[in-house]
Amino acid sequence: MGKLFGTDGMRGEADKYPMDAPTVFSVGRAVTGFFSSETGRPKIVVGRDTRVSGPAIESALQAGIISSGGTVCLTGVLPTPAIALITESVLAHAGIVISASHNPYTDNGIKIFSGQGLKLTDADQDALEKLISADRSDGKLSERAPEPDGLPPVVRLQDSADRYLRFLAGTLAPGFSLQGLKIVLDTANGATYQVAPDLFTRLGATLEVIHNRPNGININHQCGSEHTRDLENRVRDTGAAVGLAFDGDGDRLIAVDENGRKITGDQALLICAKALKRQNRLKNDLLVTTIMSNIGLNIACRKLGIHHHAADVGDRYVLEAMQRLGGVVGGEDSGHMIFLDYHKTGDGILAALQLIGAMLGEGKPLSELSKLMEVYPQKLINVAVGGKPDLSGVLPVRAVIQSVEARLKDSGRVLVRYSGTQNVCRVMVEGPGRQDTDAFCEEIAGVIQQAIGRSAG
Repeated sequence: MGKLFGTDGMRGEADKYPMDAPTVFSVGRAVTGFFSSETGRPKIVVGRDTRVSGPAIESALQAGIISSGGTVCLTGVLPTPAIALITESVLAHAGIVISASHNPYTDNGIKIFSGQGLKLTDADQDALEKLISADRSDGKLSERAPEPDGLPPVVRLQDSADRYLRFLAGTLAPGFSLQGLKIVLDTANGATYQVAPDLFTRLGATLEVIHNRPNGININHQCGSEHTRDLENRVRDTGAAVGLAFDGDGDRLIAVDENGRKITGDQALLICAKALKRQNRLKNDLLVTTIMSNIGLNIACRKLGIHHHAADVGDRYVLEAMQRLGGVVGGEDSGHMIFLDYHKTGDGILAALQLIGAMLGEGKPLSELSKLMEVYPQKLINVAVGGKPDLSGVLPVRAVIQSVEARLKDSGRVLVRYSGTQNVCRVMVEGPGRQDTDAFCEEIAGVIQQAIGRSAG
């Protein structure tokens, strides 16, 4: 059995390993056993996004949890951060989200939260993998009769959406209103398609919503945080003040300014950090992002008197750095944003509220606030690979990276790493000019394709 967990849980093509029914059944059993309690049955919250494969995976998980003596608490379709919140608020032992985030509908995945609403550590994931492997190979996880505590094996949490909406409203200052503010939402035909419009309507926004009719196969398809062209056009056409795009499971936000121009995750984080600093709420004057952040962010932070720390890729590593260093704002350029005063995981809707709050507090349009940071030209190419050998040991790859770095000198940077969730090698180059940046990135990607690309082997 290959490694199951990447940087953000399990992920793969639906109905194929590791997202096949037998493996998912074993995941349910393993999670129940791992989070078992000496008193009473383990209570596991399970939610999902809108993918057509979601209900079948939910059923397999449910069967595994029940077979190991657990109680399943079903939320239905809700964003990932809502599941984390509900897991903690109902005193569950763990929470499971069935989603492949921004991936196409053909994929699905599993994200696991502890009873405290936190993503699992590497050590916890390694321990779970051993339990899953044991159960898949010889059924080592023994079946256990449910404890006689009067609880049914399956509970539907009917108030899940309202509970999440109350939480979001509770993060706002008294009297906060979006009355008269024209906003366009793109819910990616995903998990935010109901709760996000509900919230912004309650807050008084003049709202238009696009890509909010999920059919099981249109999640993330040419929409949402990965594909903002439709949102950009609607913002321009309607004269909206801002456009907000979420991904399929609702833990990412990408914003569009009033001119229909996309704002990067780095820019949004900097805008929010500066607003908090002005309010004396930016603890330790710290902003935590990842090594994937644009070099322009670090330069802008220095100008604003904000300390910038770059963590490893993955929002759980951002959170670990925030907790260790005493930060309250952190995230990724991809749109994951954590506001630790309110939540312990990335939340696209919460991030949208914080960003709009910064706009209103500063009294400036998003286009002007985005100028706080100059975005240096950046090129990212994903190369499909047949395996993941140590790149330092692949001589042609090492040589081309060294060559490009020598030509860039101090005016840019190269970052080459494997994806934690796909068989992909990510090549990122930043430089002083668009033409050279693109050419350098394509040069490195071409060598990687020849050396370890999927078609080569």
